[in-house]
Amino acid sequence: MIAIIDYDMGNLHSVENALKKIDCACKITKDPKDLKQADKLILPGVGAFPDCMKNLEESGLLEVLREEVLVNKKPLLGICLGMQALFEESEEGTPTKGLGFLKGKIVKMVEPNVKIPHIGWNLLEKNQDFALFDQLSSQPFVYYVHSYYAQGYEESDLVGYSCYGDLKIPGLLRHDNILGAQFHPEKSGEDGLAILRYFKEEFV
Repeated sequence: MIAIIDYDMGNLHSVENALKKIDCACKITKDPKDLKQADKLILPGVGAFPDCMKNLEESGLLEVLREEVLVNKKPLLGICLGMQALFEESEEGTPTKGLGFLKGKIVKMVEPNVKIPHIGWNLLEKNQDFALFDQLSSQPFVYYVHSYYAQGYEESDLVGYSCYGDLKIPGLLRHDNILGAQFHPEKSGEDGLAILRYFKEEFV
């Protein structure tokens, strides 16, 4: 069973519906017991980084996440804001510490030649060999909605990226048992479902 973490900031039901399309047993929950019993975890997210971290802390989920992901090595997928929360800190609004699962900082996108926020479909380009790409189409387009992005990350963590104007957007990162998608796989058509299927069936 995959636990979809409910901390009052996420398109929870879109993720749930996408998982059901690939016949994945899942549960939207904020109960620490469910997180501990789950085989894998998904941290979705829509909104502002400071609110994200505040809600995770107030819901009592921070320590559970750290224990399950860092100590027990349970696979975790972070989506959009949930992916940004995996990093060390963010400059969005009030500078705020993140979970620190991934090295790097979340900064505002600055690019005069394109519209910010970045909303729409972009090609996910391969940064390194990764088994997931064998399951995607030859031109996998994924759906983004964001104004901030990760910088200062470990290059070895970067699996796939998208170009937006002159910006290189880290779209998909992997570090040990942690997978992060800046885009929304649940809104990215068949390739998005393939990413979720890979997380369900193969990612460890």
